[in-house]
Amino acid sequence: MRGPRQIVVLLGIDGSGKTTAATALAAAAREAGVPAVVLRNRSGRRWLARVSARCGPEVPVRWADRFETGVRVLNVLVSEVRARRRQGLVIIDRHLVCQLVLRRGRGLFPGRWLPWAALRALRPHTVVVLDVPAEVAQQRILRRGEDHESLDYLRTARTAYLELASASGWRVVDATVTTDVLVIRILDAVDALDR
Repeated sequence: MRGPRQIVVLLGIDGSGKTTAATALAAAAREAGVPAVVLRNRSGRRWLARVSARCGPEVPVRWADRFETGVRVLNVLVSEVRARRRQGLVIIDRHLVCQLVLRRGRGLFPGRWLPWAALRALRPHTVVVLDVPAEVAQQRILRRGEDHESLDYLRTARTAYLELASASGWRVVDATVTTDVLVIRILDAVDALDR
């Protein structure tokens, strides 16, 4: 990793290991003497699902999308400001493009502003997509017991991430391995982009 600051954004479907990898990557960097921080960009999906389950009818998809997009945009803006004030390795767990993929998975129109903003915001960063088959992701999601995703949604989202990675030149890393191996693969992908 070069320079006083490097920002790495981890993307991928739910269950691909983004949060686990981000935490392990930061720990490995700190162990090597490099300052590191993880910034998370949640959308509020789990919170909204819990509130909806407790309080009554499910929130309509378009309303949920508006709420989640607003929360995600706010979180990304805060993370971007925080990232620019840090030295060392900054790992961003999720970004605006995740909302774009969610829209695709839900069959919603991507809009005009979100696709432009999502891709533009990632230009200055190193982007790594953690890739796992939908079936593996679903098993991981079920094991953690906090939420659930259908195989159809996970397949659609995986295809969207892989297409975006191909079109944008992002690195794709096989994330079906142990966390230690995954950290090495991410570091290799980041170093390959620096050359």
